[in-house]
Amino acid sequence: MKPCSNHKLLCGLTISTLLVLAGFTSSFVFLTDPAAPFSIGSTSSAADKASSLDPRFGEYWYKGEAEISSYHLRQARYGEEHEGDAVLIFVTEPFSRRKQVKVDQPAGGEGEVVNVLKLNATKKFYTGIYPYSVMVSSFSPVEAPNRPLKITATIQEWCGQVFTQINWRKNEYALESFSYFESEGDQKTKLEDVWLEDALWNQIRIAPENLPQGDFRIISGTVTARLLHFALKPEAAKGTLQTDSDSSQVYSLEYAQSQHRLKIRFEKTFPYRILAWEESYPGRDGQVQITRATLRAQLKTAYWQKNRSQDAALRQQLGLRE
Repeated sequence: MKPCSNHKLLCGLTISTLLVLAGFTSSFVFLTDPAAPFSIGSTSSAADKASSLDPRFGEYWYKGEAEISSYHLRQARYGEEHEGDAVLIFVTEPFSRRKQVKVDQPAGGEGEVVNVLKLNATKKFYTGIYPYSVMVSSFSPVEAPNRPLKITATIQEWCGQVFTQINWRKNEYALESFSYFESEGDQKTKLEDVWLEDALWNQIRIAPENLPQGDFRIISGTVTARLLHFALKPEAAKGTLQTDSDSSQVYSLEYAQSQHRLKIRFEKTFPYRILAWEESYPGRDGQVQITRATLRAQLKTAYWQKNRSQDAALRQQLGLRE
């Protein structure tokens, strides 16, 4: 991997990386940019609630750029750990509450269009001869990140592909699930209004102090449910938020009826970068499998404009495999 010559590149886990994030400057961005903020009136409830965010939130997230973080991944699968790459792409965008898609022109009635923080979380790894490609997308309103409007998840490998989508509809979640497995294929059901594990990552980036703690109910991560072949439903769990070091803290999630655990380590101060995570659960043989990911490198850029051959050098800066 090339050294950190790019002024936007944040490498490693040292405290010095925090200094890079301190140099914010304001700039105007057009509403056609994915990360551009929108306004639907100065009296909107969204704007009022957003004012309670960290004062640097707008400077960091509404500059027409995405934050891209690459991680060294050791994915548990089939009783072994497999090396690969994980990438977290965070970006803000205007989102339709009704259609639950990114809007082309951010104009609508009061409350129809909202700012969301979107996370595209990807994993790529090999199990023997064949590859896995995994992606989860979470769309969390900035003013209410505890209730995401939409979650989608896909897994592709040589046996086939699966797809899951969860939408917030009329005080509950609507789940649609598609799979090449007979027992999991083409299902539709309703889920009650509880926490979603896939929404915790956006909650950390927006307001980690509001992460669920103590005993509560939560719906497991969509990818984990697919890999372990269990149905998504509310489960009892316990959450804790603890200081890990002078510069980081750890959120731990432990499910009551299984040995499924998730730990996410992130910075104590804004913008609460995610530094590492660890997930564990029993495999089919009863042995605990552990997936680990640690931050490798990070940059902020309008990646949707970086689609020329010469832009492939940015992959090297992120340390991603060919």
